[in-house]
Amino acid sequence: MNSLSGKCRGIVALSFIALIVIAARTARAGNDLQLSAPFVDGAVLQRDQKIPIWGQAAPGAKLRVRFEGTSAEAIADAQGNWRATLPAHAPGGPWTLEVSDGRIVRKIVDVLVGDVWLCSGQSNMEFTVSQAQDAAAEIARGDDPAIRHFKIPKSWALAPDAHLAGGAWVAATPRTVGEFSAVCWFFARALKAREGVPQGLINATWGGSRIEAWMNASTAQTNPAAVAMATRQQEEMEAARIAATRERLARWPTLHADAIDRDGHLTWAGETFDERDWATIRVPGYWEDQGYYGMDGIAWYRTHFTLSAQEAERGVTLGLAMIDDSDRVWVNGEKVGETIDHWNSVRAYRVPPRALHAGMNALAVRVEDLGGGGGIHGKKAQVYVQPEGGERRPLDAQWHFRPAAVSLAQMASYNELPTLLYNKMIHPLLGYALRGVLWYQGEANALPKQALSYRNQFADLIRAWRAEWRQPDLPFLWVQLPNFSSGEDVADESPWAELRESQSAALALPHTGQAVTIGLGDPEDIHPKDKQDVAQRLALIARRVVFGESVVSGGPTFRTLRIEGGRALLMFDADDGLAVRGGGTQLRGFEIAGEDHRYRPALARIEGERVVVSSDDVLHPRAVRYAWSDNPIDANLVDRGGLPAVPFRSTSAP
Repeated sequence: MNSLSGKCRGIVALSFIALIVIAARTARAGNDLQLSAPFVDGAVLQRDQKIPIWGQAAPGAKLRVRFEGTSAEAIADAQGNWRATLPAHAPGGPWTLEVSDGRIVRKIVDVLVGDVWLCSGQSNMEFTVSQAQDAAAEIARGDDPAIRHFKIPKSWALAPDAHLAGGAWVAATPRTVGEFSAVCWFFARALKAREGVPQGLINATWGGSRIEAWMNASTAQTNPAAVAMATRQQEEMEAARIAATRERLARWPTLHADAIDRDGHLTWAGETFDERDWATIRVPGYWEDQGYYGMDGIAWYRTHFTLSAQEAERGVTLGLAMIDDSDRVWVNGEKVGETIDHWNSVRAYRVPPRALHAGMNALAVRVEDLGGGGGIHGKKAQVYVQPEGGERRPLDAQWHFRPAAVSLAQMASYNELPTLLYNKMIHPLLGYALRGVLWYQGEANALPKQALSYRNQFADLIRAWRAEWRQPDLPFLWVQLPNFSSGEDVADESPWAELRESQSAALALPHTGQAVTIGLGDPEDIHPKDKQDVAQRLALIARRVVFGESVVSGGPTFRTLRIEGGRALLMFDADDGLAVRGGGTQLRGFEIAGEDHRYRPALARIEGERVVVSSDDVLHPRAVRYAWSDNPIDANLVDRGGLPAVPFRSTSAP
């Protein structure tokens, strides 16, 4: 979602994609025996299901596949493609998968058999363990070589492609687990402890991607020719915007990372440096949105703030919103803070009195962006100076700005166009035996006039993937959008609430499950760091939906409404009863409406197995809704185990 996070942007260098395509075509042109990814060393295969294996060979070649006492045969077609199917296998390993065409033998070693999960969606599924809460501790104990992660490179294609752009199976160790999908890792760790079998995680994610990008052309109801034209237009626009940035950068003929004086000090960090010949830039805001489209690398920001003598003597806190990706901060030439590679972490640095003085103080920030959106971003209220014991004061919105060591990269939003990601990141996987799909996506579609369309899109995607995998009962589990202040929540319209409703509607399909995560979100950050609780809720759902356990896996779900006088009586499906989060008797988050369909805050309380809702402003109620906002942080209906109720409205929009 370009407006919400720089890292949600699709970043692909066209030259890189071209190299991938050329390399793939070259490989296919030969007659060498090959197995397609993800059949590479360290692979995890699905237990207790037939195991399809495929690859390329000389046309007409006879293939024999052997695996731990089982075998299968195949003949390569006229294009050299072959596919064999091994019988179902019990969990275990490591073993060796061997394929021969009578001339060449290929061996895939260290193969495990267990449960394989396809983890797909946008940035919150892509979000890594290294970015999650308690990251250092989680990485230190992330040692389980029987849990393995296969990250599919971000890639796209105009037509369905049989070949992945790459990828490797990586076993979990403290050295590697930091780059695993956090939701996938915590989910697999919970199920590994429960099931005791290896876990394979195929990570097909792209931050900022819309659901249409993960659909085939038929499901997305799009014309491939139209998509190709949109892609060409986007490439032309990209070239023009990159050229405009290059022209803007020509203002500084020499671009270098840091200006250093004779004594080795960073000149641009100094108190008395004269930055008047620098450009100006609005803070907060990505620099890509302010004339520096496609720019990655190092840039400097400078501004000033004024303190009284008393304020300087006590020290201050500087709020710098979020900085994409890394920063170093100086006040009057003294370094006061640093954060490395945390593009979505709010910065607040304590500045000691020794670095301050009465009057004007100089603030310098060195930003290093590794790709995607760059700069100081976030909300205006997060950019401030706060004297010790005093109120926050906003810093000036206009700062001085100087690009330093930078490069230019195309940022085309291929992750937003229909079919492109499906063609290259999903289609090549079709047939790989899976235990189930984990899905965390929807933020990019949670927009006014679009969120309700997700109801049909999501159900259609589930049906299509099941059909193409030829697994009609393929379990499909997802994360419902958490609470977040999107800025689109106005009056009676809440795109995030509407999208949550669209997600819930897909529960009508069999073998599905939804992890409700309101209360786990961060109103200020679209990427909440608590991925542990998200994964635990998904694991509970998997135990019920996938493994058939009798376990409470979800909170109260609205069932019926009955009007009794001026009260609305609501019944819920609640395996573990009804409760108030945090205790007490006062429910919050309920609204009630009469014939005018205008919702008003309501009083709500639990009476036995029902919730009673009323308002003095609505004498003749007709409808009730709950947690109906982008950020329903006050909604507190849960079950006795603490699982939250599913947001709902008793009458839905058509």
